[in-house]
Amino acid sequence: MRMLLHVRIPHEEFNAAVRDGSAEKKMKQILEQTKPEAVYFTEYDGRRGAIMFINIDDPSEVPKFSEPWFLLFNADVQFHIAMTPEELGRAGLEKLGKKWA
Repeated sequence: MRMLLHVRIPHEEFNAAVRDGSAEKKMKQILEQTKPEAVYFTEYDGRRGAIMFINIDDPSEVPKFSEPWFLLFNADVQFHIAMTPEELGRAGLEKLGKKWA
């Protein structure tokens, strides 16, 4: 299942990693281990962050993606299901609309 993984990185932890020279190594290690489809680094609510697209076949894989961010940067991590237009089209929205109207 395709997921959007949203990471929010606290200033203190990331600043410390930048200062001690470990930030790049830690980020590279996480990305090499988790192999996201795509990753974009950005700002979110004034904090450093990353948005990644990943594939998860089983819920037991969630820690594989979240724990590195938790442990290395004390980051907040959120998972969101992501669908293509074709996948949304298979959801049967018209039928659901009639059922729940």
